[in-house]
Amino acid sequence: MYLRVISCEVLAREVYLAAATSPHMIDVEMVPKGLHETPDVLRAELQRRIDAVDDGKYDRIVLVYGLCGNSTRGLVARSKPLILVRAHDCITLYLGSRDRYTEEFVGHPGTYYYSDDYIERSALSDSGFSALGADTSSDAEKTYQEYVERYGEDNAAYLMEVMGAWQQHYKRAAYIDMGIPGLCGCRQQAVDEALRRGWEFVDLQGDHSLIRRLIRGEWNDDFLVVQPGQRVAATYREDILAATDSAVAE
Repeated sequence: MYLRVISCEVLAREVYLAAATSPHMIDVEMVPKGLHETPDVLRAELQRRIDAVDDGKYDRIVLVYGLCGNSTRGLVARSKPLILVRAHDCITLYLGSRDRYTEEFVGHPGTYYYSDDYIERSALSDSGFSALGADTSSDAEKTYQEYVERYGEDNAAYLMEVMGAWQQHYKRAAYIDMGIPGLCGCRQQAVDEALRRGWEFVDLQGDHSLIRRLIRGEWNDDFLVVQPGQRVAATYREDILAATDSAVAE
């Protein structure tokens, strides 16, 4: 197959490494990480790039994204299938599975996650040094409105309070080591950040397997395949993402 890969730049090293060993022909383009701060803008940019893909050249379009603050919700596959990871955000891709993501978030709430790519790209952007998966105020407002629609105002307020409790009480910094040597010394920056904030610091071993399978075309139930004419929908269940008819609103 000939794959067009559209990836968030915070996974650049991992994606290029996977592309180098893929049995398929791969063309990669990177999207600036700062667009995550405005999910509607990121969604529009991703759709623009999807629509611009040469129909006669590529067989599939691979998005190295999960739900990512609802940034991929509503994306429409045109003439070629879209493939995404069933993940909340890029932390799942770094850790290698939804199960491990859940284990970390349930077992260690209030954790900031850091990686080499993310720290490097943060240093080059106007947004400054930040952590993986950190929600913006626009993310929170969108989440609240979705909860109101589904569960009512009282339940929405309760859920946001529970979610905000761990976000406002970070106490642990986790550096995800992807095992790529010769990088920027970013781990020390994460250590320094933890010391400055008085947090516990831990090292986590990263796992390339999810990204590797995505780029190699090994698409099992960990991935969503959106056929032409379908759109990406958020399920709010364990599977995270689903494909629906593009004419049907979520």
